[in-house]
Amino acid sequence: MPGPAATPIVLSSQLEADLVALASSQRAPYAQVRRARIILLAADGFSNAEIARWLCTDEKTARRWRDRFAAAPGLAALQDRRRSGRPPRIAPAVRAKVISLACDRPADCKAPFRLVWTRKSLADAVAKATDVRMSESEIGRILSARELRPHRVRPWLHCQDPAFNEKIEPICRLYIEPPADTAVLCIDEKRLFARKHPAELQLARPGEPGHVEFEYSRHGSSVLLAAFEVRTGKVFGNCRDRRTGDDLVEYMELVAAQYDGKVCVIWDNLNVHYDGADKRWSRFNERHGGRFEFIYTPKHASWTNQVEIWFSILHRRVLKHGSFGSVEAVNREVLGFIDYWNDNEAHPFRWKFRGTTKPHQRGFVRHHGRTPHRPLDRLWAPEQAA
Repeated sequence: MPGPAATPIVLSSQLEADLVALASSQRAPYAQVRRARIILLAADGFSNAEIARWLCTDEKTARRWRDRFAAAPGLAALQDRRRSGRPPRIAPAVRAKVISLACDRPADCKAPFRLVWTRKSLADAVAKATDVRMSESEIGRILSARELRPHRVRPWLHCQDPAFNEKIEPICRLYIEPPADTAVLCIDEKRLFARKHPAELQLARPGEPGHVEFEYSRHGSSVLLAAFEVRTGKVFGNCRDRRTGDDLVEYMELVAAQYDGKVCVIWDNLNVHYDGADKRWSRFNERHGGRFEFIYTPKHASWTNQVEIWFSILHRRVLKHGSFGSVEAVNREVLGFIDYWNDNEAHPFRWKFRGTTKPHQRGFVRHHGRTPHRPLDRLWAPEQAA
């Protein structure tokens, strides 16, 4: 006995064009692509059995989507219907309480001696507030749905200088278009630690990363004074035992001997960078005919000093996995890297930051207390010297 007659499908020109585009799509879900092909074949007069053979599916599937489309013609008819699923076991008010507590301070919610939430402490607080005991995994799912991570804390540093834009714009102009008759130098200090590991660095193998000995012995420290030349990317460095005002003046005398003509120095607000009681930099400039100009970065914005970028390169290339048995060894390695950098890799940094920010955008994330990643990663990119 023959089955019921197939429901006829009539398509408008626009709907047919939409179905053809969906049926030939390489990115749409395959289930929707197959349903669009079922409708197109049905509109061409094929029976459900023939459609099933053509598309390697069963006749019930062809009939279901033909009837569903005929009842409500349109691409929306090819979508899966909303399924009821298991009734929620957690009331919306309880879920809202979880979100509310997660956005509040634990101490204010009678969770003493806690500055951040854990899943267990949050579940205990929810149980006290609502008399509903939830599992830690359920707490995690609710937080994940709202992209809440109350246990994670990122340190940050906020620049509160009201004249931030006024101070940073001249520095950015020097980076973007350094004057032809002026040597623009970014100067700062970096502490070097002589740390000796008991074992050498083990190189990576297939399926296994490299390994470095966790323990180390200390063998003293020194200070690297470095000047990064904005125009060429070359570095002039000098290692010293301490970082006093006199040490910095002696280093600047060496810098003065390296560069003729006008020199513009960009550095941060460290105490030895100011005149002090002895007027060290005023007297220094007088000795050199007033050809030095000192520009200070805004407070808590030392990331705008380009030598910090080069310090990051030095740390990753030489210091991070290095093993040094003496101060002389680490100084020798650092100065050797400076020579290699100047001879082979020196290049200016293409500065993208233009120095205009809104007050609420002056906070910059610091990771592990080191150089802030957000400004460095997003605001500059290496550029080979011409």
